[in-house]
Amino acid sequence: VQLQASGGGLVEAGGSLRLSCKLSRRPFSEYAMGWFRQAPGKEREFVAQISRNGGVTYYADSVKGRFTIARDNAKNTVYLQMNSLKPEDSAVYYCAAKRTIVTDISVMMSANEYASWGQGTQVTVSS
Repeated sequence: VQLQASGGGLVEAGGSLRLSCKLSRRPFSEYAMGWFRQAPGKEREFVAQISRNGGVTYYADSVKGRFTIARDNAKNTVYLQMNSLKPEDSAVYYCAAKRTIVTDISVMMSANEYASWGQGTQVTVSS
């Protein structure tokens, strides 16, 4: 399984970015998808998760109300819309996939719960 993330960049505080991640394997609808991030010197942390059909989402408290995860199963792509960005959001963002038969899987906040990972995309928010 290959994941290709894109959309990172440099943005001022208060700005927005949209990350995309495309899964090479079909059917994409068999995978729950997640976004994680890792800042220098810190552990990889959970950001958001979306169920196979997009019906259930979860967010880390630090991004709730500012970030939105969505998916387009026809395009094999998951998105992370990031608004009201803060300098502390700066990190490498990774998308992750877990194949599951459960439609509305419970939240998976540990990176170990995901089997496949993208290469990461850098997000830098300037103050």
